[in-house]
Amino acid sequence: MDEREFTEWAGGCERALLRSAYLLTGDLHRAQDLVQEALTKVALRWPRLREGNPTAYARTIIVRDNVSWWRKRRRESVSDDVGRADAAGGAVSTDPDAALVVRRALARLTSSQRAVVVLRHFDDLSERETADALGVSVGTVKSQNAAALARLRTGAPELLDLIGRTR
Repeated sequence: MDEREFTEWAGGCERALLRSAYLLTGDLHRAQDLVQEALTKVALRWPRLREGNPTAYARTIIVRDNVSWWRKRRRESVSDDVGRADAAGGAVSTDPDAALVVRRALARLTSSQRAVVVLRHFDDLSERETADALGVSVGTVKSQNAAALARLRTGAPELLDLIGRTR
């Protein structure tokens, strides 16, 4: 394995992966664990992945591992702390007020809606790339995105203030 090449790649994408993982989970420590697990899995497969798109592979691992963790946790005990705001600053924005607004808005979404919104609008993936990362159809991405945006428009109008639009 070309360690230098892997290290350069990992250093270049780690922050973006952490931001995505944090937006998906709302928990900095869980996000860090997901990113570390994804980087480890990419490192093990680096010779095959380096010519392709290792970042997309890592992002897919993060999303799928998060879904697996969420399902396992849900089976173990049903709890309402999924949307709890974490005190981790800087992972979403340098403006703490904006970061709080975004975290609260994302917390209003279901986990699948949140995953679609993060991948489509924060990571700027296409519908096809988002569908591939989530293991769903493009139609599912479209419907989840539409439902999420509708929920945010009605349930999180403070986002409109954040981006400068009127209610």
